[in-house]
Amino acid sequence: MSVQPGRLLEKVSKEALSDPEKFWGEQAKSLVWERQWDSVLEWKPPFARWFSGGLLNASVNCLDRHISTDTKNKAAITWESEAGESRTLTYYQLYRQVNRLANALKDLSVQKGDRVTIYMPMVPELPVAMLACARIGATHSVVFSGFSSQALVDRVNDAKSKVILTADGSMRKGKLIDLKKVVDESLPQAPSVEHVVVFRRAGNPVSMGPRDVWWHEIVERAAPYCKPEMVASSHPLYILYTSGTTGKPKGVMHGTAGYLVHLYSTAKWVFDFQRSDIFFCTADIGWVTGHSYMVYAPLMHGVTEIMYDGAPDYPKPDRYWAVAEKHGATILYTTPTALRMYMKYGDSIPNSFDLSSLRLLGTVGEPINPEVWQWYFTTIGKEACPIIDTWWQTETGGIMLSACTGIDFVPMKPGSATLPVPGVDAAVVDESGRQVAPGTKGYLVVRRPWPGMLLSLWGDDEKYRNTYWSRFEGMYYPGDYALADKDGYLWLLGRADDVLKVAGHRLGTMELESAFVSHRDIAESAVAGRPDATKGESIIAFVVTKEGIEGSDALRKELVDHIRRTVGPIATPDEVYFVGKLPKTRSGKIMRRLLKSIASGDKIGDVTTLEDGAAIDEVKRAYEELKKAVG
Repeated sequence: MSVQPGRLLEKVSKEALSDPEKFWGEQAKSLVWERQWDSVLEWKPPFARWFSGGLLNASVNCLDRHISTDTKNKAAITWESEAGESRTLTYYQLYRQVNRLANALKDLSVQKGDRVTIYMPMVPELPVAMLACARIGATHSVVFSGFSSQALVDRVNDAKSKVILTADGSMRKGKLIDLKKVVDESLPQAPSVEHVVVFRRAGNPVSMGPRDVWWHEIVERAAPYCKPEMVASSHPLYILYTSGTTGKPKGVMHGTAGYLVHLYSTAKWVFDFQRSDIFFCTADIGWVTGHSYMVYAPLMHGVTEIMYDGAPDYPKPDRYWAVAEKHGATILYTTPTALRMYMKYGDSIPNSFDLSSLRLLGTVGEPINPEVWQWYFTTIGKEACPIIDTWWQTETGGIMLSACTGIDFVPMKPGSATLPVPGVDAAVVDESGRQVAPGTKGYLVVRRPWPGMLLSLWGDDEKYRNTYWSRFEGMYYPGDYALADKDGYLWLLGRADDVLKVAGHRLGTMELESAFVSHRDIAESAVAGRPDATKGESIIAFVVTKEGIEGSDALRKELVDHIRRTVGPIATPDEVYFVGKLPKTRSGKIMRRLLKSIASGDKIGDVTTLEDGAAIDEVKRAYEELKKAVG
């Protein structure tokens, strides 16, 4: 008699929560240790130290473990640029490059515990740099290559980085981005920096100052083998600054052992990595998805990963499909933002590519609208690929909510993040921290520590405590609004600070935006609230129509009626604006704060994380035009 779907996952999850230390101790045996731990968990709320007493090295776990096996000559990274250039590094070639760069950094006096800022384009040398830092026990801090000099200065100074690794330039949508010039502009305000290492990528002329050295020159001089520095389990592997949509960016600090155990385990459970897999994660390494599921997890598992350097819609809106077909991707892990953009152009483009190699589809970064999920499942996966909708954060280190195809099959529900992964105790609670009944909206919390959790915020334990642990006693609060259904499936409804309170009713931005996208003519939407003397807040919507559809008063009325039917009269938007694009961070998240500021007439504030400044002008224009039209 066959076991019912989900029963095995239920069994594993129950065992994990009944004895978490035993469970995570078993998972930790998958790593390579120099010295095994004395205790699995030291929990002094809100600070967790996992696998205390253990010694290990992240570089060894990603590379050395494979060098004595037949994975040695397997492709580790297959790289492609938006111009169509390709390059492949085997595990052995990657290992050699990491060793040489590690020795080169030591020659520049980088030592265990020093911080190194990495400000580079999406080239294989970026993971090489991260792993070289890990090999010598230096803490890396990757700064997204689209950031300005001031954003770089803020992050370098906060980390007190000793060295910056950069490139002469990078290409984005056919245009040169002069990274070295940005670094040069930042240096007068970054006194801790002793050296700048420059990788030759774009070939454009750059000025080399007294602190500057060429990557290729110092690597050529370096010894070919670097003995790995064994570090304590809680040694900081990296600092990653949050995107900073409000206020000063926070330096999220992740340790080594707990983080790696969480990644190794979740990658196995969620993606069910097979030796034959070609894993295509479209994230930029400047964000946590790139760190966790593009560098560390796939390399620990010895799979081949595709690394794409470019925009998803340049030179044509087909890049992900073209890259997946060319390299035979078996797993695609991308964002709902990218999928909504591709949906806008219809089915004919993806249908012109052979995507039959795909066996699993995944999403990350924000909740996926059910209509987008259905398009992904039908058009891209041809109804043959399961979809994993993963929820997690920079702070959690790795995936927290997801289907686990490597353990068991559970029925898919379009738009749901499914269930907590084994060992994660997630729940939905009310204002008082009490778990709410199924079907009731509330706040997502995690009720006990997990291995991938951040150690703290760099240099600010008090802010760490206040930001994540003060709202609900003894519980980690990620700031998300959610709902658990009768089957225990979790539905993310948007950031809690994006929840609108209309005439006493709480409405999540995600549920409203999904309702707009469910209309046949709408590709993307963003909803913001504006203070209203009568209702508390009124609903303002910004929508992007599909290709070939024009915004009009008739369509606006149709959308209002559609929202009234699908969500209810309480959700009736007061205003609907048609825009060509929405303001997003460079990681693809909609900056609703900006929309709210525009609709409320407030100051816009910090826009360092904005992908395209023209989007703000587009929103402002639509807003002013409608205002004039209605008097």
